[in-house]
Amino acid sequence: MNILMSSTSYPEDLQDWRGRFIANLAAGLARREDTELSLWAPPGELPAGVAPASTPSDARWLGRLSQQGGIAHLMRTRKVFALGTILALIGRLGSVYRRHPADVAHVNWLQNALPLWGSKTPALITVLGTDFGLLRLPGMKMLLRSVLKQRTAILAPNAEWMRPALEKAFGDVAEIRPIPFGVDDPWFAVARRPTEEPLRHWLAVTRLTRNKIGDLFDWGDGLFGEERQLHLFGPMQEELELPRWVKYHGATHPRDLLERWFPTACGLITLSRHDEGRPQVMLEAMAAGLPVLASDLPAHRDLLQHRHTGWLAASRDALCEGLGWLEDPAHNQHTGQAARKWIKDSVGTWDDCAGRYAAAYRSLLERRA
Repeated sequence: MNILMSSTSYPEDLQDWRGRFIANLAAGLARREDTELSLWAPPGELPAGVAPASTPSDARWLGRLSQQGGIAHLMRTRKVFALGTILALIGRLGSVYRRHPADVAHVNWLQNALPLWGSKTPALITVLGTDFGLLRLPGMKMLLRSVLKQRTAILAPNAEWMRPALEKAFGDVAEIRPIPFGVDDPWFAVARRPTEEPLRHWLAVTRLTRNKIGDLFDWGDGLFGEERQLHLFGPMQEELELPRWVKYHGATHPRDLLERWFPTACGLITLSRHDEGRPQVMLEAMAAGLPVLASDLPAHRDLLQHRHTGWLAASRDALCEGLGWLEDPAHNQHTGQAARKWIKDSVGTWDDCAGRYAAAYRSLLERRA
């Protein structure tokens, strides 16, 4: 199967955190014998067996877009500028869809499907949590429906909780098939040794925006300090004042988390209010056996079983109780082991994920035939 994948995010090098899941997915698909993958994405090292679909001009433009934080970030911070960027994106994507005939177009993010209008290429469209903000824009659902009506299509959210809203909006013009992402093998191999370091080290790994931080700074005041430390990792995408008790490390790389922090920390914490799909760092933490304490969002409820594979907090009191509960060594070990088993059984590796996508491609081609 000849697959053309489009993405506006991709890691520039091995140290880059942006679009890491796209690189992992592309590598998983490239290892399969039944797919030939071409990728239109910002410049970066492509996995063996993946052909570039970007022109030099596209690559330079996508690189600048990536440096600016991507479409979603521009829509939050520079709305007028974002409009021109979106129009330029639509033009460039329309050109690549016409220039690269494919059996299936694999489109990441809903807005990247709009330039398919006028073609009949079957499409698999990955839907992420940020896409729900896009769907709230006037006329967006109507535009997407017009594109979907022209082809066989699968909308593939990366979490089950998104299915009802997508069924309501698009279920009559496309199949809704949740396809979870995978996890790299090394995360499953992490050897947890929390007793060798203080258990009371908590990690937050996130882009720094008000919605992604959520209630963490407000609820955490008085709960974190020198004895119970909060280590915060991620790029500063909005100007936020950090409390003095936060130990901020800036942007990080998965290898640092994998080798230094995940083995010894007490847990991962996220109190996000952001439109979440299924946060990759939470999957990786669970695969590593690192307990997760999260805000009570649909995306988090879809992933965590309260008091079994993690802890859900809807209030400061619940956060305080969850911190104490997970700092108990027996609870910490049981929760981490249960989370790892659930990820292994229900999510699997990136090769498992690539298999799910390949099955969806075959379904599209069979239905078209």
